[in-house]
Amino acid sequence: MTRAILLFPDPRLKKTCAPIGRITPDIEALADDMLAAMYAAPGVGLAAPQVGVLSRLFVMDCTKDPEAPRAPVVMVDPDIVSTSDTLNVYEEGCLSFPDQYADVTRPAEVRMRWTGLDGRVHERDFDGLWATCAQHELDHLNGKLFIDHIGPMKRQLIARRMTKIKRELARA
Repeated sequence: MTRAILLFPDPRLKKTCAPIGRITPDIEALADDMLAAMYAAPGVGLAAPQVGVLSRLFVMDCTKDPEAPRAPVVMVDPDIVSTSDTLNVYEEGCLSFPDQYADVTRPAEVRMRWTGLDGRVHERDFDGLWATCAQHELDHLNGKLFIDHIGPMKRQLIARRMTKIKRELARA
């Protein structure tokens, strides 16, 4: 099943998500549904609150080469272990903000720890787009959006555009 992706300003996007703890068949099905929705959108990351589930889970796959095999990562109850002092500016977008982009500054490298669908704890270093994506999706689990990292004028402009887009979609 491809789940619908919530659009800003849905209030669920600003909620802090609850820990999952144990991997169950429902969590595995949610991860599969989220990967399908992310690939269909298309996007490189998707967090559970973006599909209306307030649980600490996100999926990502930042493989850019269409010839390369997919490399999905499913993170349950993820945390940042460490970040680099070096910063990176990346023009971020979000599936909950279609066609809206802004430059966001984040650490260039990040070490993440999470539980995988295999029930084991994993730890891995990410850089480039993977690091940006992991931090962006983790923000979603904490009720924070990419527009929270930008200046008030640009944030207000994007928020107004999204309200208009959402209103037009409701009419259609």
